[in-house]
Amino acid sequence: MPSEKRIAIYLSPQAERATRKRHPWVFRKGVASQSTEGSPGDLAVLFNRKREFLGIGLYDPDELIRVRVLQFGKQMPVNGAFLESRLRKAAEQRLGLLHRDTNAYRVVNGENDLLPGLIIDRYAETVVIKIYTPAWIPHLRDIVNGLDNVMSPENIVLRLSNNIQSRPEYAHGLTNGMALKGSGDTVIFRENGILFEADPVNGQKTGFFLDQRDNRSRAEALAEGKTVLNVFSYTGGFSIYAARGGATSVTSLDISKPAIEAAKRNFELNKLNDKIASAEKEFIAADAFETLSGMYKAGRTFDMVIIDPPSFAKKQADVQNALSAYARLVKMGLNVLNPGGTFIMASCSSRISPEMFFSTVSRAASEAGRRLNEIEKTAHALDHPVKFEEGRYLKCLFAIREK
Repeated sequence: MPSEKRIAIYLSPQAERATRKRHPWVFRKGVASQSTEGSPGDLAVLFNRKREFLGIGLYDPDELIRVRVLQFGKQMPVNGAFLESRLRKAAEQRLGLLHRDTNAYRVVNGENDLLPGLIIDRYAETVVIKIYTPAWIPHLRDIVNGLDNVMSPENIVLRLSNNIQSRPEYAHGLTNGMALKGSGDTVIFRENGILFEADPVNGQKTGFFLDQRDNRSRAEALAEGKTVLNVFSYTGGFSIYAARGGATSVTSLDISKPAIEAAKRNFELNKLNDKIASAEKEFIAADAFETLSGMYKAGRTFDMVIIDPPSFAKKQADVQNALSAYARLVKMGLNVLNPGGTFIMASCSSRISPEMFFSTVSRAASEAGRRLNEIEKTAHALDHPVKFEEGRYLKCLFAIREK
């Protein structure tokens, strides 16, 4: 049950300025003083040094982000009705964004929907809640009740971030992948008319990479008549879109054997589509760097290369190594891309800014003796709104290799 405890927190001048600009995080160093200690999920009422009210949020005494702000500027009761209203508003905002042949989308995008540290994705009749701070656990029942009232899904599955799984004393018996309603069985969903499976219990993120939906459609539009290599293919999202776009062959490369097997199943789900059925398919479960190197040595090339790697920078100390990894992948990808071919390169790390990423790609291409003509630079799908800088994690470049 949610705690009734409220903690008065007085902010430093710098934290006050950020909060007045509606930044959703108050960091540990931004807390000048507080009225009492608290537990994860207690409500933190934010004031400046003049005791003027600034906002209210969820408190976590053990995280670098000490408070995640739910409400700015105006006092409101934070209870089940408040949370349900936030869920309803977020769900209603998505209704006009999506093609009617799609039944999987992000319902709540954390801070950007004023529910910081909380992600909710829908796959057909299964809803997956992922929480990134123990501060949400005391409020989980209200979230589940709110989802039932707003969406009435058959299944609700809980996913916990690694930092919560490592602190079981705050989980109150909750476990990663547990079904809060119905079951956590694999679900078949529809995205722009293509069928996919999602594993809400064990899959990456909440089961699928919904944020790349629009970029997959862009790749489809460029795939006609091409041989395609999809690196870090996961369960074959880009691969199947490319096949439907008219690619003559699609090679899916991922180090995870279970992901490759899921990609095969996803192709099978769509075998009634003539273009998907007729495309030549190859599945490789192996290390991306080693395989790209081997393909180059063997003289193997493609007309389209898609590289959508995992986040290489999970913490700030990883940034330089991540940029080096991106540079290597750009060079290796361009080595197996035919002149005139299409190059698609993505980054999903919030610690890598768009400027850092795109300049790294450009510099690596030049060092490889290749010139790229940009088609476009893109970001998140429309159901992943971004309202603060740290939320801009997805970057993607579409370009043509000059002949």
